[in-house]
Amino acid sequence: MSSVNINKIGNDYRFEQGPIRPPSEAYSLLLRVTRNCPWNRCTFCPVYKGLQFSIRPVDHIKKDIDLLHKHVKTLRQLSDESGSISRAEIRKEAGNIEQDEMQGFNAALNWFACGMKSVFIQDANSLIIKPFDLVEILTHIKKCFPWVERITSYARSHTVARISDENLKKISDAGLNRIHIGLESGSDEVLKMVKKGATKQIHIKAGLKVKNAGIELSEYVMPGLGGRKFSEIHALETADALNRINPDFIRLRSLAIPNSLPLFEDYQAGRFEKCTDIMMVKEILLFIEKLDGITSMVKSDHILNLFQDVEGSLPEDKEVMTGILKTFLSMEPERQCWYQVGRRLGIFSTLDEMENRHRVEKVKKICMENRITPENVDEVIDELMKRFV
Repeated sequence: MSSVNINKIGNDYRFEQGPIRPPSEAYSLLLRVTRNCPWNRCTFCPVYKGLQFSIRPVDHIKKDIDLLHKHVKTLRQLSDESGSISRAEIRKEAGNIEQDEMQGFNAALNWFACGMKSVFIQDANSLIIKPFDLVEILTHIKKCFPWVERITSYARSHTVARISDENLKKISDAGLNRIHIGLESGSDEVLKMVKKGATKQIHIKAGLKVKNAGIELSEYVMPGLGGRKFSEIHALETADALNRINPDFIRLRSLAIPNSLPLFEDYQAGRFEKCTDIMMVKEILLFIEKLDGITSMVKSDHILNLFQDVEGSLPEDKEVMTGILKTFLSMEPERQCWYQVGRRLGIFSTLDEMENRHRVEKVKKICMENRITPENVDEVIDELMKRFV
């Protein structure tokens, strides 16, 4: 356990929402149960650094839920048969809201517009709270919003591994039906290097516990995290760990190193050698080739990833995914460079879009005007990727 204070702090209630959520939870209601991260030592993560971890009182969380329920009830009454509300009605209702409730109203309005199908429990590791407290919170969510289809949360493997199977099943029965875990790597060398606070065996134990509890499991993998030194072992050991877990989702999120990261100091000093895009593509190819005997869905749902279209169900889509990577690796360096730049500028989403002459010409012009070549493209990409972290 980290030396960070995990006691509840602050008795004054106010509605809260945390800063981040997984890309797949873009339409979810964000419900803050804990603040920040109890570990907060990972060298590749820029979030929560310098912030204290704390647990919000259960009664405060329930007040959040009650406030949201009140506003959702009002919004439903204002909506027509199609579920729409006029802007005039929204402005009128907002004018009746007290200032200290406005954040809650805006959260309810946003969730209402998104269909109100899912809830994401924040922040980084809310399963660290007492299991019966989490069950109480989940029960209240289901009571107020019985139509919700999915309730999800981030969790650390180290935390999940310490929860009894009985308590994890109670949490599942109360409504938590998906957990997002940052596996990042299955290599003990890499996990130790980046101060993940977990081992391969802890990752496997936690993943299997989640699955056995009947909860969907989404595992995050970070291509490039091993650097050049551990690239191959990172790919092989990560695939092996996931083969033993068989998670519902494997989500790719490529490494970026903004200046604010602790890892940036190692990168700047030459202690960490970052993989080029080409190296990372080879690493991902090896990783996917070694995924075997599992039925996971591979997702590439983050802007940092070079290939948005390297995703699909295993095992049936494995050849399609590896085929995209092999196609890129077989391209001329100049065309690889164009795709790298175009993808990070949002001009390309998939490799197939390289067939669009207009888009290619646009990227070629950008590369020419900015003197971007296969020799310096990775330096340019490093700067572009920092915008998204």
